[in-house]
Amino acid sequence: MVVSSSRHIILITNDDGIHAPGIKVLAEALRPLGEIWVVAPEKTQNAVGRSMTLHKPLRLRNLKKRWYAVNGTPADCVTLAVCSLLQSCLPKLVVSGINNGWNLGDDVTNSGTVAGAIEGMLHGIPSIAISLEDLPKCQYVVAGHIAFLVAKRVLACGLPEETILNVNVPSRRLEHIAGIQLTCLSQRRYLNPVVEKTDPRGNRYFWIAGQRESWARGKHSDHDAVSNNMVSISPLHLDLTDYSAMQALKGWEKALFATKQSVRKPKKISERGR
Repeated sequence: MVVSSSRHIILITNDDGIHAPGIKVLAEALRPLGEIWVVAPEKTQNAVGRSMTLHKPLRLRNLKKRWYAVNGTPADCVTLAVCSLLQSCLPKLVVSGINNGWNLGDDVTNSGTVAGAIEGMLHGIPSIAISLEDLPKCQYVVAGHIAFLVAKRVLACGLPEETILNVNVPSRRLEHIAGIQLTCLSQRRYLNPVVEKTDPRGNRYFWIAGQRESWARGKHSDHDAVSNNMVSISPLHLDLTDYSAMQALKGWEKALFATKQSVRKPKKISERGR
């Protein structure tokens, strides 16, 4: 497909699926900033992380003008959009969301929403993930307004190389949002993460569930910010290398190599002994 536009192209995806209310609000909120293309999973893909579909064909289904559903993951959607659908005119921005539920702390490694933004970043495109507190009356319009403000800033100023923004918005009316804070990731753990039950036939089954608990890794964590009714913006990158640990483990190189030299080679099995 040949794409030609004099406006910025903004690619939107999510992990809640093409029919989720959050993606519709996001597309409308960002419309003043450019030409909106939506490429999202045809079904819910929560907690799939950066999973990509390698074992079956992917199909791109056109629902309406510049709206496409994919039988795959958020990472699949961004890859198809960038490498096929929009290859003649790459997006200036990728925005993933609005997710129904926060993506805080360690949960970002599971999040399909965050993975959509990471995939955009890996293609060299500034990318944002935006998530909203899950309440009975979600304030999607407020999250859409925050997404507009952040996206406008990113389009004007860019982002550091290999960095995405993970944005979390409390589900409050705009006048009740206390502020916007740059944050680090909190540490998230779960109490009783596996719930065991019995089905009507007496067989055991399990749910991965549990109550979330959060601890700050330092000052100004994402969990602290949203707990104080503030929007959290965490700059994230994909380099998981622990550089301080590399220094602490530096002596291991020689020790392990010396151990390798002293290990006896296994005896060869003779043809007769086989």
